[in-house]
Amino acid sequence: MAISPILGIDSDALPDKVLVVGDPGRVEKVGEYLTGSEWLGRNREYHSLIGQYGGTTIAVVSHGVGSAGAGVCFEELCRAGAKRIVRVGSAGGLQPSVTAGSVVIARAAVREDGLSPKLVPLSYPAVATEALVAALREAAASASVKVHEGIVLTSDLFYPGEALGSDLPLWQRAGVTAVEMEVATLFVVCGLHGVETAAVVAVDGNPLEQDGGSMDTYDPNHSDVKQAIQSSIELGLIAVTY
Repeated sequence: MAISPILGIDSDALPDKVLVVGDPGRVEKVGEYLTGSEWLGRNREYHSLIGQYGGTTIAVVSHGVGSAGAGVCFEELCRAGAKRIVRVGSAGGLQPSVTAGSVVIARAAVREDGLSPKLVPLSYPAVATEALVAALREAAASASVKVHEGIVLTSDLFYPGEALGSDLPLWQRAGVTAVEMEVATLFVVCGLHGVETAAVVAVDGNPLEQDGGSMDTYDPNHSDVKQAIQSSIELGLIAVTY
């Protein structure tokens, strides 16, 4: 038995297909879609569940908020033998049409996270596995879920400070679809390990449209956001088991 030091799970029991989420509470929500589910481990923000979806055994693992802690999770999953990792999470829209309740499939990510530059130079791209992007796209079409597809910004900044303000207008002008805090880290870690990866996120607001990026009016508790989270979970499950 090999126990991963931070996730606290038996690496020998980890299946090769893993769905990752930020919120530990969302692990149990995803678990409602699985049969024969059981806990692999719970340590800090890292809660790990195993079960079957459509006859395929998968793990569901939470990674918390931000690149540093999430990177620990992704690294240990890759070292434990994961061959495919799909992230289901939340994001803020950057383009005017990407508002609360939207769903975004990430093709690639801007590497503004703090961790990935410590692993490999910024010239290394953070990109999803095209076959998984296609699986997400096809699943969305089959379920009549409208999705946006594009580049997401991965940033360690949630609440901007007065001194520097927000750089979100720059990334909006560059055509970036949404902003979140872990996807670039996932894509880089998986890329370095040769692990298939993708991400689909539910949009819980558009900071530039709402308050110019200050986050003063941020409120993710809307019914359309809950539906987007449900849709993103269902799409992620299809992609990780396709």
